[in-house]
Amino acid sequence: MGKTKYLKVTGEFGHVYEQQYAVALFNSVRFEIEGGGGPQSQLLHRKNPLEDRSIFSGGLFQYLEENKRWRNRFVFVADTYNISFYENKVAHERSLRPKGTINCAGYKALTSMEEYLELINTSLPGIKAKVGSGQFVKCATQFPLILWHPYARHHYFCVLTEKEQKKWHAVLQDCVRHSNNGLSEECRVQTPAFTDAMRLHRQAQGHYGTWDMMCGGPPQILANLVMETLHPELRNLIGPRLKGKIQQRQRNWMLISEAVYKQVLSQTQAQYEALVQACEVQTSRLDTVLRTDMDQIITSKEHVSGKIRALVLPRAGQLLRGSVQPFLSSILEALMEPTSRGFSEVRDVFFRELVEVSKNTLNGGGKDKLAEHMEKISMLAFHPVKMQSCYEKVEQLNLEGLQQRFDVSSPSVFIQRAQILMREQMDNAVYTFEHLLHQSLEGKVQGGEDLCKTIHCCQDRVLKKYDYDSSTVRKKFFKEALLQIIIPYMLKQLSPSFHLDLPRFQELIFEDFSQFILVENVFEEVVLQSVTKDIMMAVKEAAVQKKHNLYRDSMILTNSDPNLHLLGENPSVDWATQFRGGNEEPEGALGGGGQSSRRRRQVVSMIQLDEMGPLPYESCLEVPGVDFIPEEGEIEEVEWPYCFNTIFLQCMT
Repeated sequence: MGKTKYLKVTGEFGHVYEQQYAVALFNSVRFEIEGGGGPQSQLLHRKNPLEDRSIFSGGLFQYLEENKRWRNRFVFVADTYNISFYENKVAHERSLRPKGTINCAGYKALTSMEEYLELINTSLPGIKAKVGSGQFVKCATQFPLILWHPYARHHYFCVLTEKEQKKWHAVLQDCVRHSNNGLSEECRVQTPAFTDAMRLHRQAQGHYGTWDMMCGGPPQILANLVMETLHPELRNLIGPRLKGKIQQRQRNWMLISEAVYKQVLSQTQAQYEALVQACEVQTSRLDTVLRTDMDQIITSKEHVSGKIRALVLPRAGQLLRGSVQPFLSSILEALMEPTSRGFSEVRDVFFRELVEVSKNTLNGGGKDKLAEHMEKISMLAFHPVKMQSCYEKVEQLNLEGLQQRFDVSSPSVFIQRAQILMREQMDNAVYTFEHLLHQSLEGKVQGGEDLCKTIHCCQDRVLKKYDYDSSTVRKKFFKEALLQIIIPYMLKQLSPSFHLDLPRFQELIFEDFSQFILVENVFEEVVLQSVTKDIMMAVKEAAVQKKHNLYRDSMILTNSDPNLHLLGENPSVDWATQFRGGNEEPEGALGGGGQSSRRRRQVVSMIQLDEMGPLPYESCLEVPGVDFIPEEGEIEEVEWPYCFNTIFLQCMT
């Protein structure tokens, strides 16, 4: 059953991907020829902000599921946001292989057993465990940290204090947020081909709307697609055969789920690479055809679009007026309130940090003290603890009452996207301020008051640019979010009505151009065009309301700093080298984990408990009251549930 299901899902997806690859290539070449773009950003953008940086590191107690014991681990979060855990800090500094690495795509970071049990109680129908009823993970302290995934292995950690828990939770949430942040927009053909193929495939199965598991890299997303179908079938087949207490049955099911997911993921990795390679072989030939016949292809597409528009628009307009327009303002308001508060908090956090810099500079710190503060501020956007207040504002986004109507699984897709945009805008503001300040200080000797004046001048310039860019970014986000909510709903309502009529339009397309013009894509573009005007108008009207702090479309900043973007071509400012002599070791510097012999500066400082020095992470510590914990190599092999070996082999062969 399992192998048949896997081949069916991946085979259907592969066929759709090959079709969408040619369409994406056409759109990419057309954009290259015709050009386009929106308002120019006022702030500078840093290409590789985390170069020679790590995010965080420290000690966590980790639960070893194999022997039901807790052991202290040194945990290192690299600039990739992958979490690696080592025997101890020395093992990391010697570049030894980590005990394990977690890619956080698709995970949820939890801080209580209550939250965790709510999620795992949905894993097997009719089986619900209660907190404290002998759960299979007994936390060694009062401060757990749990990474939960619907298919992959769950990871259990704990710490000694609430302060540690809050800091680590912010870090873990940032890892999840970063890993879930969609596919790279720099891949102008592969990314749209993959996302469109995934969307069309799921729509063919009746799944419209947003999807929480559209996260990670393409192989992970493809594995999630397979598991979306395979997982319920395996659960119905295996669940009734599991024996033992409630906790044991849940644990055994999670082991089975993890094993299946791991095998599916290994296969989708190889299959996706082969699929991309097969498409890229055709790229040169397709590109030649496109550049030779672009005008004819565009003319042919416009002809087909006109025919489909005449058929679809009357029905689409009726649906729009009756079922969409009455809800546009309420959807937009639900999106705008928390998002605007979040971006406003970003501005406030940035402003407060610069006020602290000014205070310390005025108190006689001079350029040395300024450089020390700028070293910390340069990574402000990637400091999950300092950014937490910003992220919390947008987490209040609630689409309750609208989710069911428009088939939105949860608002998490929009929350995480808004949080990523907030982080980008914070980094753009910091990076721009750094370059403006550095340019103002270069070759000049300034005292405390003069330094403060220079800081304030640069600060005011950056805040003005931030306000403009923030408005532009938010308006774009609102438009995209509205489209993500409304278009799937309209397609779901309209597709059955035109399912039989659309194939006949394929006959109007020249055979040589048929791989670049797909009727299904044209149909979706027509539906998109039918609602775009209303969405643009709704956002434009919202921009007039002062409470959202949005610029009107007519407000365009041009040439406010004509030479600023030339500064963006310069490397990031090394404040320690230029203003402090470069001899001091940056706070929290760590070894590169095998990537480089240079010291890597850490974004978030190490945790220190009150009235204590840094925790002694160099050696493994036992949790108080927990017996000796053997090494992984000393434990016996895990015994699978009695029915797993036979059923799993039946399913996957």
